[in-house]
Amino acid sequence: MMLSKGRVMSIVLAALLMGLLLRGAVLAQGSTPGSEDDPLVGKSYVDKYIKLEVVEMGPGQCLLADGGAEIILRGGQGRAITSPLGGLADVTQGRDVGSGESIAANHLLLVPRSDGRGIRAVTDVILLVRGRYWLE
Repeated sequence: MMLSKGRVMSIVLAALLMGLLLRGAVLAQGSTPGSEDDPLVGKSYVDKYIKLEVVEMGPGQCLLADGGAEIILRGGQGRAITSPLGGLADVTQGRDVGSGESIAANHLLLVPRSDGRGIRAVTDVILLVRGRYWLE
């Protein structure tokens, strides 16, 4: 039994179309989970870099934070520690907090760069901090 030329062309065309459709479906799925394009993160990473942490400081202590850290003063009095490149971004008020300026309670502060910016405690303070920081 011989296949006609038209029938062979139809089969070849159908095979090509199926191949293109399957290739498109594979590409549409995106990156493989766990690959460099879609890395997995551990619970310790999430706990350290995502969750807000309560930090208590005594008078004279300083909290310095890396760029991207978020700070909220919940109690006490603190003053801004800035760098020559600028201050702390007060996201709540939409302004830059300058060197030595009082930190407003319950305002969200963003540390824009890892260059020694943070908060110095004037009294006992309670802060909520998200991101990497250290105390001095």
